[in-house]
Formats: sequence, structure tokens, C-alpha cells
Amino acid sequence: MAWRRVESVLSSGRHYLSGAEAIVEGAVVARSGYFAGYPITPTTEVLERIAVRFPEVGSTFCQMEDEIASVCSCIGASWAGVKAITVTSGPGFSLMQEGISHAIMTEAPLVVVDGQRAGPSTGQVLVGAGDVMQARWGTHGGIPVIALAPWSVQEMYDLTVRAFNLAERFRTPVLVMAEAATMHLREIVVVAPEIDLYDRDRAPGLPPFGCDSPDGVPPMPAFGEGQKLLVTASTHDARGFRRTEDASAHRVLTSRLHNKIMMHVPEIAEVEKYHLEDTEVAFIAYGFTARSALSALEELRREGLKVGLLRLQTLWPFPEDEVRCLSRRVKRIIVPEMNLGQMVHVVLAGADCPVVPYNQMDGTVIYPSSLISAVRSIVA
Repeated sequence: MAWRRVESVLSSGRHYLSGAEAIVEGAVVARSGYFAGYPITPTTEVLERIAVRFPEVGSTFCQMEDEIASVCSCIGASWAGVKAITVTSGPGFSLMQEGISHAIMTEAPLVVVDGQRAGPSTGQVLVGAGDVMQARWGTHGGIPVIALAPWSVQEMYDLTVRAFNLAERFRTPVLVMAEAATMHLREIVVVAPEIDLYDRDRAPGLPPFGCDSPDGVPPMPAFGEGQKLLVTASTHDARGFRRTEDASAHRVLTSRLHNKIMMHVPEIAEVEKYHLEDTEVAFIAYGFTARSALSALEELRREGLKVGLLRLQTLWPFPEDEVRCLSRRVKRIIVPEMNLGQMVHVVLAGADCPVVPYNQMDGTVIYPSSLISAVRSIVA
């Protein structure tokens, strides 16, 4: 279990990439060894590029028959000892929920990229951000997950790498909640010559589903390495034996699965702050919508209004302390979302000031002009 520094695969410097292409290059530099997926707009471009790039670096690409097979195949690859990734969009993300739950229970690291589009059901192939609550509560049992929210092509690259590191560090599926807007966006990506990667702890002989610390991450040996492994998504003990009627075993297991995420929130949850030193009205935003919020606040500040932005780079675990601290210093918080109101309820639960939603779900992005008008109305 250690960090190591490796050379970038893509040549260092500036590259002009789409969000979909940046995800692929992030997976390549993270040394992902396996991809399984099924075409769906707006993530099909990931399949197209990764089908070329993975064989070039000795990794395996597999197009599956559907999204259920895709995520389950990645779980198997993870237990075979390689870093695995799959991509999808809203309808496919719904299909993957049981597999994601299986990965949580068996502590199989993998990365799931959701290029969100407008729902429900097959909905539109246009932009949306309606899956953020499904990311947290889509699997039964309520065990916490890690979900990241990139807002640029640069972050599609950077957060894909970070997703792999978090998955390996905490032995859990990590969700990258991209959007159609960021998948198809083209921008400059700066690639560093070297990158830090986390390698999972294999520690042969130790229990693969238990450890001394109640918030700890046990080692994960792989099949084919000489260990006698029992892997089941049913309640199990530290050695993997099924204990489905044992209340104590279930309590110990689920408590540790909860604690290994929630007791490390400061290590996991990241935010960015813009003009919060003197702000009176603050946006709390994520993903592509945060770009519009930043543009809006810059215009409003030129008008003399003290507006700031707290950008959620991590959606789950939710950075509750940052939100509460901000809410005690501002008069009002505005939460713009490309859905009918999802994260606003979480912000409202942790805030000590009035919280105003701004919701739009029609397949178009929220423009800065709309947010400027909303702030002017609120201030007036």
C-alpha cells in the first residue's frame, strides 16, 4: 500500500481534447488495465477512443451486451488485480446500480463515469444533472459512496486519475458525475510529465474483509496470486464466509463500510472557493453549472454586488462543514442545478441561512445571464 510516481503516458504539455477524450487519457495514465462498456450518448466517444488507446498500452477493451454486464465485468477484473473503468449515461447508470452495490459490498475498486443527460428514462440526449441523488442513494443499504463533479475538460482528466486513486485507497467504486456538456466540450488540457498513483494493499495472508481499525481498509489480494478467496455480496465475516443471519457480523461489516468513507471526509471531499472573503450572497454549484455561476458573479461584482461561489468538486461525501461555515457568513445561498432540485435539499439541511433553489431541466445549460437576473431579483 503506497503512493508511487510514474511518468505520464501522453506527452507532457498542452493538448486540445474533448471531455470524453480526456477521460480516456486519464484512465491510461492511471494505468487502468480493463474497460468494459456499452455505447450510449453522450459517452460513446469514450468507447471509440478507448478501443484504440487501451490496446496501444497493453490494456483490455471489451464492449459488453449491456450496462449490467459492463459493471459486473469490471468487478471481476478488479478482483483479478487490475484497475477497471466503465462509462455510461442516465439510463445505463440506473441499470448499473445493483452492480455498484455489489462492488460496495465486496469492496471492489472501480471507476464509473456517468455522462449525465436529461431524464427521466431515456429522456433526451441533451445536457442534464439529474443523477446526483441516484449516485448517493441509488443502491440499497445506504452505504456512502464517493462521487466527483468535474466542471472542465482539465478536470475530466485530473478527476479520472483521482477517482482511480480514491478507489484503490478506499476499496470502493468511485463515481465521476460528468455531464453531456463536459463530455462534448473541447478545451486545452495541461498534462504533467509525472503523476502520483496509489497502489492497493495486497498483503497476502491477512483477512481481505476486515481489519483492526473500525474505519480501516483491509488488504485486497487478487485471484491467481495463491490466496484462498471467498467473495460474496451477502453478509460475510473478515475471511469472506457468509454470515447472513448473524446480526453482529452485519453490524461490524456495514459499520466499517460506512466509517471508511465518512471518517475520512477531510481527505476525500474537496471544494473550490471564489470571492468568499466578503460575499453576502453565495452560489453553491457543481459541474458545468458552476462555470455559469462563476461568470455570473464576476459580472455582478463589477456592478458592486458582493457575490461568491463555493464549488463542489466532490458531491459525496458531502462537504457539510464547508457549507455550514459559509452559511454563517452570508445572507443567502443560491443553488443552481440542471434538475428539479436535488443537492439544494442537502445544502438546506446543513445551512444556517436562507437557501434559494434555481432549477432548470429542459436539455439546455443554465446561462450566466439567467443567474445574473436571479441574483438581481433576490437582492432587490
